[in-house]
Amino acid sequence: MNPAATDPMLRIAGLDVRFGPRQVLFDVSFELFAGETVGVVGESGSGKSTLARAILRLIPADKGAILWRGRDLRSCDSSTLQRLRRELQIVFQDPLGSLNPRMTVADTIAEPLRIFEPGLSAGERSVRIGAMLERVGLEAGMADRYPHEFSGGQCQRIGIARAMILSPALLICDEPVSSLDVSVQGQIVNLLLDLQRDAGTALLFISHNLALVRHLSHRILVMYAGRLIEIAARDVVYEKPLHPYTRTLLAAAAGQAEFIATDGAAPLQTGCAYRDRCRYALPLCAARPALEEIDTGHFVACHRARELLS
Repeated sequence: MNPAATDPMLRIAGLDVRFGPRQVLFDVSFELFAGETVGVVGESGSGKSTLARAILRLIPADKGAILWRGRDLRSCDSSTLQRLRRELQIVFQDPLGSLNPRMTVADTIAEPLRIFEPGLSAGERSVRIGAMLERVGLEAGMADRYPHEFSGGQCQRIGIARAMILSPALLICDEPVSSLDVSVQGQIVNLLLDLQRDAGTALLFISHNLALVRHLSHRILVMYAGRLIEIAARDVVYEKPLHPYTRTLLAAAAGQAEFIATDGAAPLQTGCAYRDRCRYALPLCAARPALEEIDTGHFVACHRARELLS
């Protein structure tokens, strides 16, 4: 938690999402505070991107609440939601695919300004666009170019400029650097940190790159099979993880263990979804474990978490 914050800006409570008959998010609950960065980790298919899109109502949730400054986005009408969108922005995984190839960079970044600040003159918009391009490490003179004229890293900077032009209170980054070269990834992450520091924006940073998440985040959410299974401060998760899945994930990232993803096989839908892969599993794991606070600010969904804590 950000020590300067007292009330969460974003509160997710009991969120469920279904795609047809298949449920993909189960009872997800967490909070995000002003100026805080919360990292979301988990293997492919764990529900990270679905969570991001559900929070912004890009896809519908079936149950639960999405409270933004105390207002439930799920119950907002379209006009109210449209007004709130200036505070809620997202950067997508594919930098080139998220930009309209027929729009210049200037038109792309100007679009939010035209929607939310229609009183700006063309000259004022041009000044804002040029300043934002320079802020993300590009040149103001690039504004009249098209996306295909830029590298992947430059396109991602343009996407960030579009998202940040309105100084949103929340920026969701959905795997924003996974398609970029390693040398560019650090530049984008440092840019996000600089922008957050300057604008006070809260970040929800979704990634499978555990090193980047550790560098950025104040707290970590660990997801498995559509559920939150561990929540704790960054250093607690990386130095004293309690859920067996979190331990395996970190060990694999450190090259200390083999990690076998479940992309080809559905996790168990009853009891603990991880129990068929867990070396600590017992018969009691056939019952679904609740997400409980095992230590101060450290929540774990595991029947044996207190044993692992000792």
